[in-house]
Amino acid sequence: MKKQIVMLLLWGAPLLLQAAEIEGVKLADTVRAGDVELVLNGAGTRTRLVFKVYVGALYLQQKRSTPDAVWADAGAKRVALHLLRDVSPEQLFSALNDGLKANHTPDQWAKIESQTREFEAIFKKVQSAKTGDVIWIDFTPGAGTQVAINGEVKGSIAGAA
Repeated sequence: MKKQIVMLLLWGAPLLLQAAEIEGVKLADTVRAGDVELVLNGAGTRTRLVFKVYVGALYLQQKRSTPDAVWADAGAKRVALHLLRDVSPEQLFSALNDGLKANHTPDQWAKIESQTREFEAIFKKVQSAKTGDVIWIDFTPGAGTQVAINGEVKGSIAGAA
């Protein structure tokens, strides 16, 4: 899921910066994901059509300056999506799925398709995602990917793919 997490942030206007405020959302310099401290690596606003959907922030164990360095980073990471508007679970997953498909070859897609269905199942459990909600997508080496909304874990996906 490393590639798609990075692409979530590359859709917007990424900024390599220290703590920031974007669209009124204050982003912390550092966050804790489990027992690991992560640093803000970049952030941007995701827009669909003319609507600002969320501010996305990428946190890594250490700053990386290129997409290739982020892809190659096998350490813990977090993507934090700060919602700027109400979205349905279907809209949320649809955007994720579109990004995944657009950034993978058919062979790569085949390797992550089952995990993508697990993501879909997690998002279908979400009753609503409202303006101001924060979605965390955390990757922990050896454990996999965990999705939480406002700090409440909604589901996990095993493996590093």
